[in-house]
Amino acid sequence: MPDMKKKYVEEVRKALQAELGLKNVMQIPKLEKIVISTGIGSDAERDAFTEAKKHIGAMTGQEPVITKARKNVSNFKLRVGMPVGVMVTLRGSRMYEFLDRFVHNALPRVRDFRGIPKTGFDGVGNYNLGISDVSVFTEVDADKLKYPLGVNITLVTTAKTDDAARLLLKKMEVPFEE
Repeated sequence: MPDMKKKYVEEVRKALQAELGLKNVMQIPKLEKIVISTGIGSDAERDAFTEAKKHIGAMTGQEPVITKARKNVSNFKLRVGMPVGVMVTLRGSRMYEFLDRFVHNALPRVRDFRGIPKTGFDGVGNYNLGISDVSVFTEVDADKLKYPLGVNITLVTTAKTDDAARLLLKKMEVPFEE
């Protein structure tokens, strides 16, 4: 069992139930999935997608998929079905392992890191965060990056409110700004 999952099961659930005053254990907020995505653009070279897949796959330990455009946008010379990005969805033990590596290894490597912003919540308990350079992940070799690559990380929770989700993420050791 990953360390973060063990922490959630043994410590965080009980603390959240007590702090939020929940009677039913099924109401306790939990992390549902983590979505890591990047937009590459329609005019990017073909090998930019394979490089992005390789680096995101190394970060997550799971094979990413190439996302395709859903609409035609003439200003961007974009047609339906053209590749525009790369994404991966993590659940279960891989999700907890990624969160552990992200919080304890990657975030401290960010230059001038003072915590992640509290403004990334969407109103229904999910948190979005952008990382401008994937070289903060130890799995990505910065010397082999041909194209600059940033990622968007979405932490999807079962919490109904932002306050409950913020409390869950704080208990899971996610470092927020003061």
